[in-house]
Amino acid sequence: MKRRLPWWLGGILMSLLLLFTFSIFGADRPIGASTYVPYYAGILFGMDPEHYTYLKEIEKAGAWEGVMLLGVFVGGFITSVFVTKTFRFSVRPTAWKVYKNNSVKSRLLWSFFAGFLLIIGARLAGGCTSGHFLSGMSQTAFSSMIFGGVVLVTLLITGKLFYNTGASK
Repeated sequence: MKRRLPWWLGGILMSLLLLFTFSIFGADRPIGASTYVPYYAGILFGMDPEHYTYLKEIEKAGAWEGVMLLGVFVGGFITSVFVTKTFRFSVRPTAWKVYKNNSVKSRLLWSFFAGFLLIIGARLAGGCTSGHFLSGMSQTAFSSMIFGGVVLVTLLITGKLFYNTGASK
């Protein structure tokens, strides 16, 4: 049986990460992930930050978040290949095959649609789940507490809809 780290150690490590991120030695700002989308869209489509005030406002955050997300991707890949040896590439995860269908096209279309809704929701909420859950709740921001409640209720409803196959077991 694989030995797992205790849950409280994860809490301590996350606290240290947040302290470092907020410090002048880190990013000197909260953790977040969704701001990179408009930031890189502005770069990709050649939008001038002087004409788009939001792009000027997120200039520092967007650049940092893109680098952070690249690091998360590379770190996760290295860990899954060399440490846990659990890496596998799948366009259709097992749960999708079991609860939905075998269509790659269906999986890709639903993934794009869900991702689109997710990023629109993150922008409307003024931050993503990592920004609200990690940074906002660690600062006891009331808006992040509301966001967390809405996310958890939505998670329960979505999970019930996704995993409801109509057959009782």
